[in-house]
Amino acid sequence: MAEAALDAVRRELREFPVAARELSVPLAVPYLDEPPSPLHFYRDWVCPNRPCIIRNALQHWPALRKWSLPYLRWGLPWAGCGRCFGASRAELIVPSSRATVGSTEVSVAVTPDGYADAVRGDRFVMPAERRLPLSHVLDVLEGRAQHPGVLYVQKQCSNLPTELPQLLPDVEPHVPWASEALGKMPDAVNFWLGEAAAVTSLHKDHYENLYCVVSGEKHFLLHPPSDRPFIPYELYTQATYQLTEEGSFRMVDEEAMEKVPWIPLDPLAPDLARYPSYCQAQALRCTVRAGEMLYLPALWFHHVQQSHGCIAVNFWYDMEYDLKYSYFQLLDSLTKVSGLN
Repeated sequence: MAEAALDAVRRELREFPVAARELSVPLAVPYLDEPPSPLHFYRDWVCPNRPCIIRNALQHWPALRKWSLPYLRWGLPWAGCGRCFGASRAELIVPSSRATVGSTEVSVAVTPDGYADAVRGDRFVMPAERRLPLSHVLDVLEGRAQHPGVLYVQKQCSNLPTELPQLLPDVEPHVPWASEALGKMPDAVNFWLGEAAAVTSLHKDHYENLYCVVSGEKHFLLHPPSDRPFIPYELYTQATYQLTEEGSFRMVDEEAMEKVPWIPLDPLAPDLARYPSYCQAQALRCTVRAGEMLYLPALWFHHVQQSHGCIAVNFWYDMEYDLKYSYFQLLDSLTKVSGLN
């Protein structure tokens, strides 16, 4: 009797994502040609928990016309006075009295393969963190210097205002129509810059995420929260990469920390022999280009790649822990106890 009931629960869990997809999950991420009003954003996108890509939302940002790798190095656009005087890029003289953006030290995630906060073997491994001048990161991106591993400026604790305040005049401190719709200011404003090899493993966040690409492009693979029964989680010992003086990496266990649940599956090359249920999930894929903003709703699973040297800023607004959140927690718990995980 108990086994029959459990089988019935498993059957319903397998059917639930299909029903949810037919009711509310788009076949592709929709585009908006302009920012929505606060009312429309909340009614049409936040409440139904649906992603969208918004064009023409960043046109008024100075960053969109100014930010490039040279600008981040010097704090001056190369298209400016140097060309007026016939100077080449190499000949442009930066005023010595001005501290450059490139001289600022930033927190940089360093990994051997580009995967920070990801499952490697039987460990959940966090990146080595280095404090490096932004100019050194730019040297690596432009091929002028080498550094062991893959570099990614991705510290997610409002690193834009705390580490690169010189860049703040070039962007808005928040997204006004989103702040009005959500009734709050963002918890964090983050700056992202890295190599093409830097990848964000599949995960979800408890934030309403407005992800703005300033230069280059980001490639997102998305799953709605309703796909949870098809997405595996396992518990892993936490570890951190350490970069040795010789330039090699080693994993060091975080002994005092509890095991962390994480998704072991790579959606780009899923091991369907080990995780056969994943074949029933249907990912949405989208590319967010310079000048575009992705609204990524809270609890959506996402895997992210990028073009080399992509520059982005995102705004994290804390989600509402309402009935929608409670429903997801129920779905998550049922998936675990039924053995579908």
